[in-house]
Amino acid sequence: MTGWLVGALLGLAAAPFLRAAAVRHAVAYGEPLRRCCPAGRVVRRPGGRCPGCGDSAAGPRPGSVEAVAVLAGAALGAAAGGASAPLLCWAGAFGVVLGFVDAAVLRLPDALTLPLALGTAVLLPLADHRPAVLLRCLLAAAALGLLYGGLALLVPIGLGDAKLAPSLGAVLALYGWRAVGSGVFCAFLLGGVWGAVLLLTRRAGRGDALPFGPPLLLGALLALLAAA
Repeated sequence: MTGWLVGALLGLAAAPFLRAAAVRHAVAYGEPLRRCCPAGRVVRRPGGRCPGCGDSAAGPRPGSVEAVAVLAGAALGAAAGGASAPLLCWAGAFGVVLGFVDAAVLRLPDALTLPLALGTAVLLPLADHRPAVLLRCLLAAAALGLLYGGLALLVPIGLGDAKLAPSLGAVLALYGWRAVGSGVFCAFLLGGVWGAVLLLTRRAGRGDALPFGPPLLLGALLALLAAA
């Protein structure tokens, strides 16, 4: 069984839990996590409808999380080697949830970005234990954190993006500095194209805030696939 197929199946299996996490964390800053349906149950079905009471949870469109999880799983499965598979699975699962949360409420909560960073730090030595590679990952994480943290002070990029960037930088650095640079370039390219499309279709105005998490995540995925 090839890597992409294994990844796709894992994505499909994880999709109900990723949907539930995306719904729970898609709340404004300071608000409590959503329980997914008015009765307090956790909704995991593709249609977002509670199997107990029939209420529909406010969340991603039916089938959207499942489709993204399968596609991301297939892409990461194709790119992963044996040692890097746990790290890419970890980053991919959080990436799917973070993308949907940012698209819904324009924020990347610490409750997701910080565990992602911690797990990335733990799994990196399992992916590649060579000191030179680990040092490169550390430097890339610091560089992207400083880059996006500085940009957050100048342009409409949130601090959540600055907290997500180090994890993505560390993962990309496994494949070299070119992958790190490509990830940054792709993120800004995708963000610019998406913003231009929204402006041209009048779905957003010049002063509207746009989520940068999805372009950041997709850019990192494209750079990883190109480097693997």
